[in-house]
Amino acid sequence: MNKDLLDYFLHFPVISRREWLKIFGLSTLSTLSLQKSFGGEEAKKIHLDIAHPSPYWTSQNPFAYEPQKLPLIRLNDRPIVLETPREFFEFPFTPNAAFYVRYHLDGIPNSVDLSKWRLFLEGNFLFPTSFSYADLLTRFEPVSIIAVNQCSGNSRSRFYPRVPGAQWGNGAMGNAKWTGVRLMDVLNKAKMKDNTVQIQFQGFDYGRSPEGTPAHSFIKSLDRDDPILEETLLAYAMNDEPLPLLNGFPLRLVVPGKFATYWIKHLTWIRALESEDTNFWMKTAYRIPKNRNNSISFEDYQKGIPIETVPIGAIQMPVRSFIIQPGGDIKLVEKMTVQVKGIAFSGYGRIVKVEFSSDGGKNWQEAILERDLGKYSFRHWHIYWRPQAAGEYILASRAWDEKGNTQPATPIWNPGGYCWNTIETQKIWVGKNS
Repeated sequence: MNKDLLDYFLHFPVISRREWLKIFGLSTLSTLSLQKSFGGEEAKKIHLDIAHPSPYWTSQNPFAYEPQKLPLIRLNDRPIVLETPREFFEFPFTPNAAFYVRYHLDGIPNSVDLSKWRLFLEGNFLFPTSFSYADLLTRFEPVSIIAVNQCSGNSRSRFYPRVPGAQWGNGAMGNAKWTGVRLMDVLNKAKMKDNTVQIQFQGFDYGRSPEGTPAHSFIKSLDRDDPILEETLLAYAMNDEPLPLLNGFPLRLVVPGKFATYWIKHLTWIRALESEDTNFWMKTAYRIPKNRNNSISFEDYQKGIPIETVPIGAIQMPVRSFIIQPGGDIKLVEKMTVQVKGIAFSGYGRIVKVEFSSDGGKNWQEAILERDLGKYSFRHWHIYWRPQAAGEYILASRAWDEKGNTQPATPIWNPGGYCWNTIETQKIWVGKNS
């Protein structure tokens, strides 16, 4: 991304309400169809310029061609699960067309009729109400935040022993500038009653539930007293463009610092609850061991030793760092300097330090942090490295956030395959220069 475009993003430009109305044709509130750019034959042509995913970083699956998307790595097609190739993480903002996709149910809309769509506020409110798309664009102050959206199971393929679920590499994440309205501004219009315990969110995707469960809708809830509610957005734009449908059009919940399972797509219902939510996606799914590193031993799990768990929304995303380049797919040259580039982020606050190792973690050097885009954003980093001899090297990185959190060297394990943040390594081959 060039400097002018980066500066444009960083100054948080907000499209005027009149411009949004023009973009979405809200004067007539016509139907917005999913059949737009980056689909069909056009996507297949673009594929010729996209490198195959690195076998050392992303999952090994064929590419998929979906509307509004560049070719992405397909983990599943019912429901749609697509991973972002490694190369796109060199950009501060993950392009919308390259942003990963994760659905739990296979009933996904092909179009949205904005003349009929409403956001409904139901349940334990003094004044239950609903808002049209035009209401959200004209009656509330638009705000923006830069934040990482990461699947809870990102890097699940790293777990050993293996666990069920989508076998993600490292590409189930993306960084974007999200624009919309504050959740609390909307909730305050309906006025929650004092005895409200949780706020529940549901989109209009639906379908066959996991085998043996009654979960035909994807529903998540946040505690009323969770401080993150004050920073949560109802986003209608992503990187200053309308949300792609596969990323949640017309409205998506953005919960900065939390895993993406709470970032409900196609948000249509918000409910105030008088008691704790016990639906499948809260009571049974997406739960983690209640301890410091959300990890247990596989042996204890096999023995059936009881594990106290909490919803994954009880924590922020743990600190992570990645080496993006070099990728291990080409041989480097001895005594020739190369720029090692990567990203880091944390749900607990700003990245304040990244270290780099070229010997598998025995020795570390501090890397140079690049521009700070906000406490929930990717933080790019780089370091210049000059391999002194030919041979095999194990590169590694580890990050610290402003709360003092860092990455463990020992692999974690839990039965859901969640919260992986173990130090990543990258094998590199260096050849002789003569």
